Amino acid sequence: MKATGLFFGSFNPVHVGHLIIANYILNHSELSELWMVLSPHNPHKQKDSLANDYDRLHMLNLAIGDNPNLKSSDVEFSLPKPSYTIDTLTHLSEKYPEKSFTLIMGGDNLGTFHKWKNYEQILEHYSIIVFARPGYELGDLQSHPKVTILSETPLLHLSASYIRRLRKEGRSIQYLVPDLVYKAIEESSLYH
Repeated sequence: MKATGLFFGSFNPVHVGHLIIANYILNHSELSELWMVLSPHNPHKQKDSLANDYDRLHMLNLAIGDNPNLKSSDVEFSLPKPSYTIDTLTHLSEKYPEKSFTLIMGGDNLGTFHKWKNYEQILEHYSIIVFARPGYELGDLQSHPKVTILSETPLLHLSASYIRRLRKEGRSIQYLVPDLVYKAIEESSLYH
């Protein structure tokens, strides 16, 4: 079984903080690969700040480059909306029986994980790696046998919404996103 981590996000846009977390998790876990799973636009949410699904996928692929242990995934593009993590995990487990999937999440999600659809089923069948985030309570599930807490994950105080705001204000986002992503955004009308 190939141990595969699933790091979900809207990656709007993907930035160096996402890649630092992905690299750290690969270096400090038993995972042999990590898939960055792009969440498609939720039809029930406001769309104004979300770039097109395929523009975000393109930027994600540019960011990953030729890293053999990182991969982008658009699996949720073809699943019913809204996408629930349990449905995506079930779909991937059926499609790739040779892989064992591990869910990756920030500590801000663990405290409210008990509100997720079928969270008990996720805990029963999948491991979870949590990168701790300062200021968030991890809650009761932090001691669950399927949950691993990585408390020393290097985190940047950086968000995609901050990057979008800078871009809208006509300020530089260089060094906040990988060079190829920066170039793609500069050459497009994204986030103006």
